[in-house]
Amino acid sequence: QLVAYEVKRMKAEEGNKQKILRHIKELAEKLYKNENPYPAVTMHKVQKPTEGCHLRLHQRPFPRLDEGTVQWIIDQATAKLQTAPPAVKAEKKCMVPSGPPIAAILERNGNALANSARRLEVVRNCISYVFENKMLEAKKLFPAVLRAMKGRAARHCLTQELHLHVQQNRAVLDHQQFDFVIRMMNCCLQDCTAMDEHGIAAALLPLVTAFCRKLSPGITQFAYSCVQEHV
Repeated sequence: QLVAYEVKRMKAEEGNKQKILRHIKELAEKLYKNENPYPAVTMHKVQKPTEGCHLRLHQRPFPRLDEGTVQWIIDQATAKLQTAPPAVKAEKKCMVPSGPPIAAILERNGNALANSARRLEVVRNCISYVFENKMLEAKKLFPAVLRAMKGRAARHCLTQELHLHVQQNRAVLDHQQFDFVIRMMNCCLQDCTAMDEHGIAAALLPLVTAFCRKLSPGITQFAYSCVQEHV
């Protein structure tokens, strides 16, 4: 319905925060009513007797219940239940027109696509700087790369770029390069979901057994020793 009816209204509201907020509030109310069609039933709270009340001398006897009154109350409640509307709301089906062509919506998402391309470019550049030993440049881009790892496309890009460097026999790193690569891998795995297990996490497996650094003559540390704690 939003796509069909509200696109013009959204375009008219662009730049006016108050109108946008009012629109969001209306939507929120509709969604809330849809999820909570019936008002909450108020429950009568019965007070608990206080501690030590049974030790009081002047105890009032519990009043005798009148059988006729109790039966009358029960009958009234039963009659109310019989006339009450059904608990489940009948679902109303309606046809919604297709609305404006999808191109109109894609135009609005153009910025998001451009942002995504920029993020991937940042990831590629940072990895290039690391392997070219331009550590100062890499440091500047590093926070942006870690933020980009929230997106699956950037995580996929990281595995592809690292794979290229392994193919070029650039897997033995110095300490600073090793530190950068490990931090990127850890961040990538930290943001992985179960859906990434057979994609991104699997693509990282051969890489973590390839990248390494020389700690001393005859002693080599591989990347997997630093990332193996991830689920």
